Amino acid sequence: MTTMTDSSVREFKMPDVGEGLTEAEILKWYVEPGDTVTDGQVVCEVETAKAAVELPIPYDGVVRALHFPEGSTVDVGTSIIAVGVGDGAAAAAEPVQEAVADTPATTGAEEPKPEGRQPVLVGYGVSTSSTRRRPRKGAKDPAAAQDASAAIQAEMNGHGPSAPAAPAAPSAGDRPLAKPPVRKLAKDLGVDLATVVPSGPDGVITREDVHAAVAPAPGEAPGAAPAAVAPAPSPAAPASYDTARETRVPVKGVRRATAAAMVGSAFTAPHVTEFVTVDVTRTMKLVEALKQDKEYTGLRVNPLLLISKALLVAIRRNPEINASWDEAAQEIVVKHYVNLGIAAATPRGLIVPNIKDAQAQTLPQLAGSLGELVSTAREGRTSPAAMQGGTVTITNVGVFGVDTGTPILNPGESAILAVGAIKLQPWVHKGKVKPRQVTTLALSFDHRLVDGELGSKVLADVAAVLEQPKRLISWA
Repeated sequence: MTTMTDSSVREFKMPDVGEGLTEAEILKWYVEPGDTVTDGQVVCEVETAKAAVELPIPYDGVVRALHFPEGSTVDVGTSIIAVGVGDGAAAAAEPVQEAVADTPATTGAEEPKPEGRQPVLVGYGVSTSSTRRRPRKGAKDPAAAQDASAAIQAEMNGHGPSAPAAPAAPSAGDRPLAKPPVRKLAKDLGVDLATVVPSGPDGVITREDVHAAVAPAPGEAPGAAPAAVAPAPSPAAPASYDTARETRVPVKGVRRATAAAMVGSAFTAPHVTEFVTVDVTRTMKLVEALKQDKEYTGLRVNPLLLISKALLVAIRRNPEINASWDEAAQEIVVKHYVNLGIAAATPRGLIVPNIKDAQAQTLPQLAGSLGELVSTAREGRTSPAAMQGGTVTITNVGVFGVDTGTPILNPGESAILAVGAIKLQPWVHKGKVKPRQVTTLALSFDHRLVDGELGSKVLADVAAVLEQPKRLISWA
């Protein structure tokens, strides 16, 4: 794309969304060339390695160009949108580069400014209201829109809407209309877009249109690709080979950050994992009692609350476990505060937000913090700051019915506690075999700074508190 030098055109750059992040992926554009924007209006949603955030434009004007399509990963400081301001606001919008959209710029009335959440740079994530793209503007005259659609379809088919024959290779001006992900899908499936009949608005080809193009015709054997769409399989390939049997998902955003962190942790810190199986019947009874306590009305009270408190008690009794390894300085950094991380599975992937200074919170305060942490994570609103600075983590694999696991440390932390499923099992209690609520705990720790004795003491203390929760008082 030609660089704009007009002084009346402002280039809005990818801002630094905090926590030292250097890039972000564009999830959604809420504007298109020709749209009028106002100061503070959200123009796009981006995803960093930590969270999804909305970006507001800092001035009034008319969108001249979008420099990157949805799905692009852009470095901080790179211009992502050009806006005509002042005299430049009245200038015609520059055609968007091919990767952003293949449809001509359309005209229409100005779309209303998004309502609801106020635009911020950090702290908002994916939600139902924010991920819906604004509807594309259409022609004011319905008949004109219908004629335009028919004309586009005629160009795509070469003979008009009813022409069955596939055209020759289209010229640049007759290029089929499709978004980049749809073009990639067509390429992967060996589909010539010039042969696909569009069903989307303004004659745009959709993913369903591409899949329909490779579906077997009536009377055709399943799995057989049309001769005009995909080449015949090589002699070494089975005749029934189906190109849609695999799905490739780009590694980006949270998944890429998690993968890099786990690989770095696994091959940097020597992991040791210890296990203990414990009777938590009394803890489960205490959970039920707390649910009836007026002081906990409206708060999330569950086993994780008491497990978190048990770990905080164990850390207070064994403070050396709450530390990190400084490779550059060759020092062990003991933390006198506990930022308690809770691993949360979300639609965006695994994230580990943490409760700041959890050691200073009362049990009701901890219940409130855990409830807010979980609800915020599920709604995709966890901020990057909430996932930084953790010192120790709990991962509750028991919610999936798993007995336990060998968790990998979060980078910069020395210990992580895995909690297995709590199940009714036969257990020797007061000399007799009785059905009791039992679970298995697993503690992974960094053996560079935590030896077996320290790790064993911490795990044993957690188990002791859960077996006899009155120790929350006697060990306080």
